[in-house]
Amino acid sequence: MVRSIADLIVTGDLVPGEKLDEVSLAARFEVSRTPVREALRELGAMGLVGREPNRSAVVTNVTGSYLNSMFEAMAELEGVCARLAADRMTAEERAMLERDHRSSEQWVLAGAEEDYAAHNTDFHTRLYRGAHNDHIFEMVTQTRARLSPFRRAQFRLPGRLARSFAEHERIVQAILNRDAIAAGQAAHSHVEIVSGASAVFAHPGE
Repeated sequence: MVRSIADLIVTGDLVPGEKLDEVSLAARFEVSRTPVREALRELGAMGLVGREPNRSAVVTNVTGSYLNSMFEAMAELEGVCARLAADRMTAEERAMLERDHRSSEQWVLAGAEEDYAAHNTDFHTRLYRGAHNDHIFEMVTQTRARLSPFRRAQFRLPGRLARSFAEHERIVQAILNRDAIAAGQAAHSHVEIVSGASAVFAHPGE
């Protein structure tokens, strides 16, 4: 439910300032109010929903400048993860990263956005795990959670699946070659490109 409501917000089906009534949402998703209340709490932590005391939750205005600031932090964190992964990944981890990357091409060719988006989450998680640094893993996964609706939305853009696959290819090759500098640069560049693609889903404002 969190994902469904987040996607409605990011794609503009729910607009900034719109009230999110628990009863209406429960009826829409055919659930009780309890999971709706929990979903709104999680969306609040992601910065997509705001709530004042004794008032209904409302869709917040995620501006381009704030979204950019989050992606800027994400690019730095992912660059560090890729650089460390190039040095620290085990042979088995490298093989699994390459295998999963190759298998994702089927989703690109089929234009299967949802399947590729699921793979994309797994791909980046492997990258974070491969850094073998628990504190960095915690920071990068928390930041990714805030950005996940926008990162998913990018795959709706024409040609984005193929470009994402090519960007992943550069990261994978650098890691397989144990080239930490190239891996870090490729991952940083990848997130910068994702930021640009996702910017179309941000709301105007300062």
